[in-house]
Amino acid sequence: MTSARHWPVVVVGGGPTGLTTANLLAFYGIPVLMIERNPSTVGEPRAVSIDDETLRTVQTFGAVQDVLSQVVLGYGSDYYSTSGYRFLQVKPTTQDYGYPKRNAFRQPIFEAQLASHLAKQANAEMWFNTELISVVQDEEKVTLRIRRADKSETEVSCSYFVGCDGARSFVRESLGIRLNGSTFRERWLIIDLDRTVDSTQDTKVFCNPDRPCITLPGPNGTRRYEFMLQKDETEGEATAPETVARLLRNYGPDEQSPICRKAVYTFHARVADRWSKSRIFLAGDAAHVSPPFAGQGMNSGIRDANNIAWKLAAVITNQLGPKLLESYEQERRKHAWEMILLAMRMGYVMMPRSRVTAAMMQAAFRALRLCPPARDYFGQMKYKPKPYFRTGFLSRDNAPASASKIIGRLFPQPLVTTPAGSSLLDDVLGPSFALVTTPATPAAIFDDLPGDFGASQHMRRVAIVQPGASVEVPYGVLRAEDSTGSVLSSFGRLSRGFLLLRPDRYVAAFLPADKLEEAVACIERLFAATWTEASGTPSQGGVLPNPELQPVRARDSKAHA
Repeated sequence: MTSARHWPVVVVGGGPTGLTTANLLAFYGIPVLMIERNPSTVGEPRAVSIDDETLRTVQTFGAVQDVLSQVVLGYGSDYYSTSGYRFLQVKPTTQDYGYPKRNAFRQPIFEAQLASHLAKQANAEMWFNTELISVVQDEEKVTLRIRRADKSETEVSCSYFVGCDGARSFVRESLGIRLNGSTFRERWLIIDLDRTVDSTQDTKVFCNPDRPCITLPGPNGTRRYEFMLQKDETEGEATAPETVARLLRNYGPDEQSPICRKAVYTFHARVADRWSKSRIFLAGDAAHVSPPFAGQGMNSGIRDANNIAWKLAAVITNQLGPKLLESYEQERRKHAWEMILLAMRMGYVMMPRSRVTAAMMQAAFRALRLCPPARDYFGQMKYKPKPYFRTGFLSRDNAPASASKIIGRLFPQPLVTTPAGSSLLDDVLGPSFALVTTPATPAAIFDDLPGDFGASQHMRRVAIVQPGASVEVPYGVLRAEDSTGSVLSSFGRLSRGFLLLRPDRYVAAFLPADKLEEAVACIERLFAATWTEASGTPSQGGVLPNPELQPVRARDSKAHA
């Protein structure tokens, strides 16, 4: 057995979560090794929906234009009754984070793009055909024993290790961590087509209690069909050519379209007991598994990557202390579970128990269309829980009530204009912390800040101004004109002051102009607390308890410990 060199971070798992984590770390300047037991990224379609938050994350490390070239942007969903009447249309038009909320993609293409981008990074390596055999950690490092394609075994050590190795995670099992939650008894037949003749650009959901079906568009003429199987149907019967042809004939014009994949799945709604142990962290399906009905399984994993990567980078580069890493599970667990609940609720709509239940539910949706706020709630996808941290790496000290509700939320990403030209906001904010002014705040207020405030965190100072405003900014401050007005509409009621944005673009704190000295002291305490031995501070909050997984159940689901 040979011994390889030490890495700051090793990531296991070459899926979307692992590849995104590695790309982000490389972008933040951290040498990273990614290992994957398979010979390459996936070759078969899996996830088919990519959201605005994921595209924003991919933008962070510079691969978004490549990804967008193979994405169908901005599709909606039409829900149909048994008689074929469309009783609900979901077609979001807002772009809070710089991209449409729902987009179609093909996972094999996406993974290949992420791997290609990572391969270009001088501080990153990918080892495919590499199997993880054992994981051992002590106070200083994690030691991994791996087997290469030629059957030789190697030991690799790292300061931190991220397990992104899927729902059957070897890393999670090695740590003795369990997945808790429910398994759906319903089985679904998935059929992926290479060339559809259905020109519909939106998802179609047939809420038929006898045979629920979903058909989703994809890029380059691809399409997916999903059919719920009956209890007495075997997998062999469901995947038989005559059965597949009949199902396709009943729900669209694709009976003769070439099939690239067909498979039967059972879905789960589960969350790990804990997401870390000392220097080892779980992310993606290793930490939580969701039913597919909301299209958020992969996207939730990307949110994990976006959260843990900047924190590992900040700790490794000594910008912040290791206690920062405790906030990863505090922040991500609750929202991951909220997205699972969303998927289960959407499953109720897609899989009505009976024709009576379907008729009542669909009549209710038709009635809601008469009320504009209710119509927009569903049509604009406002039912999707926005990421929000109640506890974690943030401070609400000295914040007025109007600002307290904003702290812990993801900052919008408008198109902005700077002296260098037009771009999305994140490209202006850079890779580190940023201090931005509220709409009511004159740019000159930056002169009231201590000159060294945030220097060790490489904090960027940005004055966001209204379109056409004649505003001069102090030296060292970047002027960004909010071309879309989204910052003004979101934060126009805030009093004068600054918003502290983290590298993942969540609002960490509000610094009121009339209490600036106190606010700066609070932020410095927040930074300093990451170096303490305490497990939390009053502004950070305690560790969230495990979510209660049992009360919400899918139809005919069964609980698993």
